[in-house]
Amino acid sequence: MSVRPAARPRLILAALASCGVLVSVSQTIVVPLLPELPGITHSPVSDVSWLITVTLLTGAVFTPLLGRAGDMYGKRRVLLIALGSMVIGSLLCASSSDLTVLIVGRAFQGAAVAVVPLGISILRDELPPSRVIPSIALMSSTLGVGAAFGIPAATLVVQYSNWHTMFWICVGIGLFDVLLVLLIVPESAVRTSGRFDVPGALGLSAFLVCLLLAVSKSSTWSTTTIVALYAVAVLLVPLWGIFELRTRSPLVDLRVSARPAVLFTNLGALLIGFSFYANSLSTAQLVQEPTWTGYGLGASIVVSGLCLLPGGVAMVLLSPVSARISSARGPRFTLIIASILMAAGYVVRLFTSSNIAGIVIGATVVSAGTAVAYSALPALIMHAVPVTETAAANGLNTLMRTIGSAICSTIVATVLASVTIAKDGQVAPVLSAYLIVFVIAGVAAVVAAGLVTLIPARRQTPVHLEATAKASASTTASTTASTT
Repeated sequence: MSVRPAARPRLILAALASCGVLVSVSQTIVVPLLPELPGITHSPVSDVSWLITVTLLTGAVFTPLLGRAGDMYGKRRVLLIALGSMVIGSLLCASSSDLTVLIVGRAFQGAAVAVVPLGISILRDELPPSRVIPSIALMSSTLGVGAAFGIPAATLVVQYSNWHTMFWICVGIGLFDVLLVLLIVPESAVRTSGRFDVPGALGLSAFLVCLLLAVSKSSTWSTTTIVALYAVAVLLVPLWGIFELRTRSPLVDLRVSARPAVLFTNLGALLIGFSFYANSLSTAQLVQEPTWTGYGLGASIVVSGLCLLPGGVAMVLLSPVSARISSARGPRFTLIIASILMAAGYVVRLFTSSNIAGIVIGATVVSAGTAVAYSALPALIMHAVPVTETAAANGLNTLMRTIGSAICSTIVATVLASVTIAKDGQVAPVLSAYLIVFVIAGVAAVVAAGLVTLIPARRQTPVHLEATAKASASTTASTTASTT
């Protein structure tokens, strides 16, 4: 069956967006299940928490690695490997209740996060210039859309069906996505030359593992261990940086990453990832707090998940709006507006935390800002890096969002566990604990807006992308011809 040329870009986008939503959903579906898992697996809470930690670790490690591999060996090929990892991980989780098997399965699922930056890079290579900005906006927003829809969907499954069902669903959709990619998505001819930087990959992986373990386990591991992990992470940074600057084909081109357009975009991504994750964490828990706290609504797990649903809808609707703003005013302007909108959402949350309508409105405003921000971030990155480094650069940007989310998770957990109230042996956070979280997240969004203003102002359009792609493709072709 042949596909009309005019329809092919839409099919490529649909296939890649489906992959992005699935991967994003898989990262969050286990969250509603966490209170039940100690009983299901007959394991202590500290061990069960690895189902979140291991996904965070493998996602952080493999996203930049697979992004670089995609630039070098073929983005479609590496995309299929990442989707295969998702299917394997989902299958392991669907077929077992053993904690060790579940942790291994979640590790495979985490590695699949690289699907999103790889998809963005494929869109840049394959779509007409006029479609690039809107398409990457939608692809990037799948990170937030999947998270917003994943928790409500998982709560419904946990409430009304066997918990393994949600992983079987991921297996089925994952296999369907593999088929879509094989049938619809072409392999890009744009490649970067050189050898894969194995020492650089090992160094970056070691740094990320030490940093994220220290962040995510700070409340459960000994102070000595946490300090040692931070110390090793700090020690590895200059050593890895010196090596990357001296190697001919670095995993991360630090000279490019130090450009203001890339540096401040990545720092902004970290803070935006922090601010977005605080919204998801606080909303799901806030509405479930018991009524004896004076502010709690005592809602069910299903209601808590459904409170995030309007935010997911807003993210779907606003990604094309973000693309139009970026085309008209540039992605730098778009990202500033998005960060301010997120901060405004937290201002709303400061005054509407005692009724469910106000909570939903505040959470939806933050999600709307996140959708616009996530849509603008890859456009900023692509305007600042060569087309042959698109997947690696977007992988690094996605990594920064992941690190922001990890830091957020630790800070939110610490604040909610430190400022508490007790009654009849029950302990819960006081309302001021949530307000502190909202203030911190709002400040993070404001600082992100400030960092974005430091990015050199330059109006970028799809025409710029076309010129960059043509120049880079010409260089790649010349290099290939001379090598041959």
